[in-house]
Amino acid sequence: MIKGLFATHSIEAMPHVDAGEPVEGGPEGEVTLKRVLTARHLVMLGIGAVIGAGIFAITGTAAAQFAGPALIISFLIAAFACGLAGMCYAEFAAMLPVSGSAYSYSYATLGEVVAWFVGWNLVLEYLFAASTVAVAWSGYFNEMLRMLSSLTGLNFTLPAALSSAPLTFNEAGHLVTTGTLINLPAIAIVAAISWLCYRGITQSATVNAVIVAIKVIVILLFLIVMFNYINTDLWHPFIPANEGGSKFGWSGVYRGATLVFFAYIGFDAVSTAAGEAKNPQRDMPIGILGSLFICTLLYIAMAATMTGVAPFRMLNTPEPVATAINYVLGNVPAGTGASHLLNSLKILVVFAALAGLSSVVLVMLMGQPRIFFSMSRDGLMPKALGKLHPKHRTPYIGTVIVGFIAAVLAGLFPVDVLGDLVSMGTLLAFATVCIGVLVLRKTRPELPRAFRVPLPWIVCPLGAIACLFLFWQAFVVRWPLLVSWIVIGFLIYGFYGYRHSKLRKNAH
Repeated sequence: MIKGLFATHSIEAMPHVDAGEPVEGGPEGEVTLKRVLTARHLVMLGIGAVIGAGIFAITGTAAAQFAGPALIISFLIAAFACGLAGMCYAEFAAMLPVSGSAYSYSYATLGEVVAWFVGWNLVLEYLFAASTVAVAWSGYFNEMLRMLSSLTGLNFTLPAALSSAPLTFNEAGHLVTTGTLINLPAIAIVAAISWLCYRGITQSATVNAVIVAIKVIVILLFLIVMFNYINTDLWHPFIPANEGGSKFGWSGVYRGATLVFFAYIGFDAVSTAAGEAKNPQRDMPIGILGSLFICTLLYIAMAATMTGVAPFRMLNTPEPVATAINYVLGNVPAGTGASHLLNSLKILVVFAALAGLSSVVLVMLMGQPRIFFSMSRDGLMPKALGKLHPKHRTPYIGTVIVGFIAAVLAGLFPVDVLGDLVSMGTLLAFATVCIGVLVLRKTRPELPRAFRVPLPWIVCPLGAIACLFLFWQAFVVRWPLLVSWIVIGFLIYGFYGYRHSKLRKNAH
């Protein structure tokens, strides 16, 4: 039985991606791109995937609750862990350009039960990430309604009872009510995008490129305009004195690093493009590490600017960038050129956030059913999750289930709780990939590797340790939620996945 639990996929039998050819065993009609992506394309892909809820929402929560102005250090710590894990992803992505990402890598190296554990954590990552981004989208949507009300003199705003989370966790870690009913805009955006995914929407590369350009341009405009309003006194003390637990101090910096790790989870999208890279050995590390470097600079600049123009404790909102602008507007005489410029900037920020966050929700809600599809194809999930709609050719059952659960989560919980769970699930998956590289170096040293992690016996363990260290910071607070999630996952595996595994059936 133990041997069956740790059975691995044959790497030679796994579906490798050839330019322009359908993926064997993949969804019907799935065709890959030719090897045309350069390092520049991969860097842009990484920036587009990483710049999202992290910069428009998570930064404010992490600064207000944990790190203060030292959020800059939190971003550096998170980037360090991501950089180490990113090199491990690059080795796997260049060697095994298959669907399933970390789930497939684990199945090929550490065995079925570990692959299930990683796959279940990827479900946590994508499902809760979609909900987290939807909550952030709701915050900027409410800000847009407030702007429309101010401009027109009419009341477009939603009552607080219908526009914020009814549940949260207090400092003692207990689930409490906030007095509101539901976050209706967050549910609405998840429902709308789930319907698009059900219908089989195809994302245009041109549209995505435009959205990425808008997000980056607006961020740069924010940095340029707000530079004039930075008050360096707001950066003192840089690391606020600890107020108990992980509230500020160095423990708060580490805790903040776990939360802002959410900002980097999109970088693994670069690894999925290994099959389309012209020169994976050179381009994959540049794409992954280059996008991480650029995004880290943008995040640090945003963290420094936001905490430099507004007191960090005020930024604990779903729309902290708009909150920072509002604070500066409150100190600028109305009707002046400066106030007009700031109001215009706020409008740009709100609409850029809405467009950018919508695309991120779409990517998450499209990605999650694919994970279910891969696990269903291996027999670890019910066959229904692998069915395609006869007309729209989408995994429609998985899309409906994912959309419903994501909408419920987005409607009930605040951004910090959801962000923590996403980070924990992702950190566990990243740590497993780091370990998997070492295992495969030992068990299959003869395999050709287009990219090799330098100093693997240092980089891989250090990457796993860094990810697990950040994981622990959130686990001590959110452990009941994560343990419950893992228990549910292994119950599903024990009662269904273990019995229906195609790999073990074929072995018999």
